[in-house]
Amino acid sequence: MTIRVVCAIVFVLFSWCWTYYFQRDLLTMAQHVLSHGLTHYNRLAGAVVITVVLLILQNLVHKISRLNKSFYALTFFPSMLFLGMLTNITPDPEGGITHDFPGWLAVILLIVWGGVSYVATKLQELDDDPNPNILSRSMWVNLLIMVFMMMTTAGIANTNAVFHYRMRAERCLLDGDYDGALSAGKESLECDETLVMLRMQALARKDALGEKLFEYKVCGTSKTILPTNDSICPLLLYPAERMYKFIGAIPAHKMEPMHYLKLVQRKDSVPRKVVTDYLLSGYLIDKEIDTFAREVKKYYPMNDSLPKHYSEAMVLYTHLRSKPVTVYHNTVMDEDYDNFRDLRNKYPNKMEQKGKVEEEYFGTYWYYYWYE
Repeated sequence: MTIRVVCAIVFVLFSWCWTYYFQRDLLTMAQHVLSHGLTHYNRLAGAVVITVVLLILQNLVHKISRLNKSFYALTFFPSMLFLGMLTNITPDPEGGITHDFPGWLAVILLIVWGGVSYVATKLQELDDDPNPNILSRSMWVNLLIMVFMMMTTAGIANTNAVFHYRMRAERCLLDGDYDGALSAGKESLECDETLVMLRMQALARKDALGEKLFEYKVCGTSKTILPTNDSICPLLLYPAERMYKFIGAIPAHKMEPMHYLKLVQRKDSVPRKVVTDYLLSGYLIDKEIDTFAREVKKYYPMNDSLPKHYSEAMVLYTHLRSKPVTVYHNTVMDEDYDNFRDLRNKYPNKMEQKGKVEEEYFGTYWYYYWYE
């Protein structure tokens, strides 16, 4: 009984944390896609139902297999396998979902488990531990089996960090939680183009593109800042139409994001600042600082009120070009850029230089321009 209670507690805690916390966004996305947006996943109900169903499955397996003592934990294998397969979900190119873990491999694993369980039922007759307790050999054997099966579940399931960041960002955008969307993977240097696009949408809705975009890891080009073409994975939770309506117009056909933004900019009824910041950010992502310098002065006064990243780009442009079309100076930022250059010159080794500059200047446009 002690072994059964401890193993059940371990399984319930693992299943609960797995579904309620770690795989919450993935399960939300899966239900949204499978129901075509008609139903919404409830994380509390989902975690409870999944855990209870898997416990019922384990009890049935135990009654059939009669596994006990040192091998009782093996009765949780089908439940662990099902939990892994339930969260083995990846997007497909058509905007749906698929499974990477093949069904035939699951059948093979169950056959192998059946063979091991049969041998275990014979071995448990020789178990000389008459009174298993919390510190007994039988208990530790069961716990080791549970740990191995939890690792198997994690190996089967989708544990891709960037995918989980994307799903969390999409869910938060859908709920209007822009700070939550921005916090998804903020401390990580892993990202993809879709995650950058989602962060740009959250920043645009907070009117902070020019202030905070390069405080996050940025990858890709201006071709991936909006889902107007086929350059990025389709969104699974957050409707692309919401992005278009926020910007001001739904594209009639596939086109490059920068072309789309220039077309929208001609309309008088659109939020001009949103479109402008997207365009300027696109130029900066592509490192087209000459184009940026020509365009930014049309929309912003060239003084200290210029958003942070725009100021950084203009300071960089002024220092790099012998005949700049616009000369921009900001006393504090000019001094900071001089310190940035001194730090770069201090370390001639490129790898060491990048590491030192990253420690001090990651989050500035200067770091992005020279090292990304």
